[in-house]
Amino acid sequence: MDRTTIEDAVFPNCPIRNILAKLCDKWSLLVIYTLNKAGMETVRFKELQREIPDISQKMLTVTLRTLEDDGYVTRTVYPEVPPRVEYALTERTRSLLPHINALIGWALENKDAIIKDRRRANKK
Repeated sequence: MDRTTIEDAVFPNCPIRNILAKLCDKWSLLVIYTLNKAGMETVRFKELQREIPDISQKMLTVTLRTLEDDGYVTRTVYPEVPPRVEYALTERTRSLLPHINALIGWALENKDAIIKDRRRANKK
């Protein structure tokens, strides 16, 4: 599936499905969270890769491109040898951070109960 053209078949202009489908994939929120941990600073690709050790180089590249395309991340390339590339969160993303942090807090509060329910459901 082309990550840039996600649309709902019934409601093609639905902003919720379109935005959440791209933002809530396996890696996007984790990349945003990791960039936010760096504070106001920029982060280099290899630093991100070290912070998220289970993401492949290709998937990190695809995720960063998608986040850049949607205006969540800026990418700055410096004309050096080898080229230096840095990533940073945009103001749009900074306005989203309180909601992401609230979701993380909710997940931490409910994690044990959810895991318990999953185990109970798997025993059926």
